[in-house]
Amino acid sequence: MSTYPSSAADSPFRPDPSDRDTAPQFVLPLVVRIERAAPPARTDALETAARAVLVMLADERSAGEGDWAQAMRDWQDGRIRKVVRRARGAEWRRAEALPGITVTGKSAEVRVFPPVPLDGWPKALARLQVSGTDLDDPEPVPSADPGVPTLWLNPELGMSAGKAMAQAGHGAQLAWWELSPEARRAWQDTGFPLSVRTASPSRWPALTASGLPMVRDAGFTEIAPGSCTVVADHPALR
Repeated sequence: MSTYPSSAADSPFRPDPSDRDTAPQFVLPLVVRIERAAPPARTDALETAARAVLVMLADERSAGEGDWAQAMRDWQDGRIRKVVRRARGAEWRRAEALPGITVTGKSAEVRVFPPVPLDGWPKALARLQVSGTDLDDPEPVPSADPGVPTLWLNPELGMSAGKAMAQAGHGAQLAWWELSPEARRAWQDTGFPLSVRTASPSRWPALTASGLPMVRDAGFTEIAPGSCTVVADHPALR
């Protein structure tokens, strides 16, 4: 089982600092577009954020000698921190002017940017609000398709939409790391289909004991350190 704190040198699961903790720390910025008149549905925003992380990981600019490759290596050498901010109107247009990738869902738009130093955000992103991002699902969310990768959220944790988007991104990334090159290509070629769902309380213990990739949070915001937030269930990893 791959279990990986999303950040923090003082995680209870890594009591002694490792090279990842002492390396310069970077963060992957994600910005979700939330217009007052037409906010995205919560589940679609979570799924779009997870796909955005995968699109960034698979982009040719993130590998080899690509424009973003060094930043991606620096980021993945430390903790895989992600921060979700929200924007609308002119804020969104300024964010779109920066290098990055916009991923569109059914109702959500999420722009992901190359990693930046923890204390070195571009001004256009640093001024965006990060806390309190929450959304609703106006329609019932269908059951997850068992043939599609599903990121299962802990039913015992109450997370804002912004926090849950970051955690879904962590789960997608852990699944990506565990897959074979062939499975990665197949997932990418089909557009990274995935679902994000909250597990039932009765199923959650089995998921956490399944050996599938599991995210444990550092506890900087909203939830207790060491909390298991997501189990990434990809058919190729069962």
